[in-house]
Amino acid sequence: MAPTRPLMRGIRPPRVFAASRNGRASPYALALAALLVASAFLLALIAFGVFSLPVSAPTKLATTGDTETTGSGAGTGEAADGSSSRRARGRRDLSEGLGERGAQWTEVVSWEPRAFVYHNFLSKEECEYLIGLAKPRMVKSTVVDSTTGKSKDSRVRTSSGMFLQRGRDKVIRAIERRIADYTFIPAENGEGLQVLHYEVGQKYEPHFDYFLDEFNTKNGGQRMATILMYLSDVEEGGETIFPDANVNSSSLAWHNDLSECAKRGLAVKPKMGDALLFWSMRPDATLDPLSLHGGCPVIKGNKWSSTKWLHVNEYKA
Repeated sequence: MAPTRPLMRGIRPPRVFAASRNGRASPYALALAALLVASAFLLALIAFGVFSLPVSAPTKLATTGDTETTGSGAGTGEAADGSSSRRARGRRDLSEGLGERGAQWTEVVSWEPRAFVYHNFLSKEECEYLIGLAKPRMVKSTVVDSTTGKSKDSRVRTSSGMFLQRGRDKVIRAIERRIADYTFIPAENGEGLQVLHYEVGQKYEPHFDYFLDEFNTKNGGQRMATILMYLSDVEEGGETIFPDANVNSSSLAWHNDLSECAKRGLAVKPKMGDALLFWSMRPDATLDPLSLHGGCPVIKGNKWSSTKWLHVNEYKA
């Protein structure tokens, strides 16, 4: 028998979790294995973004774009009624847009043509901001001449409007970035925002947003999609109508609230902050004649909207 090495006093030999005599793993080994599996699972959730650890973020200030860390309790200088924290929330970074938007969701209006309403795409403050920028510069709306590519007067469009330079300020850039995120079309592929104003009786006859000539496609290629943002509510009329859509407005919840013009096809009723996205091209890159659309006459109130046309390629603004 081999001699055994004497144990030193005060030192315990390492415990070995051997399998039990009946061949089963010991409880200690099972517990350790379960802990390792749970840790790996938690790390996987964090890696894939399913679970996140709480992190305190700085409050962003709209006026300077800097950050200011805020805490809680008496040391923050916050008033007892919480007014300081409310002001901080209202002064967020303008690069994120203005104001607070309501609950947002997308509603499928039609698949032929492809048309979707993004509810609360803009905040009330953003709508008012765009109207305020446009009001002093409004002129009679025109249409694009298919031969020269220049603007010309037309009886089919009786509104007034103006263009905002692409990326002109932080708020515009925030809206354009939001459009790019929603449509998956780069901001560089979009024309500048056009703000439009329709008074009582004014309208836009049904038309296509895509071009049927080569001249107007030299810059950015074909128009593939349009996003129409409603900057105001309209008391009566002013709906956007798709007269040739393969679905009728009678199937929509708001059918009874539509004007007679809007009941002649598929129509969307203007609501402040909502955005209508429709595609002038099919997924196979062919032009979609079902995207024919128009603006019904305003019967009561005023209609403010903002349009952005999105091209296949980069548009040189």
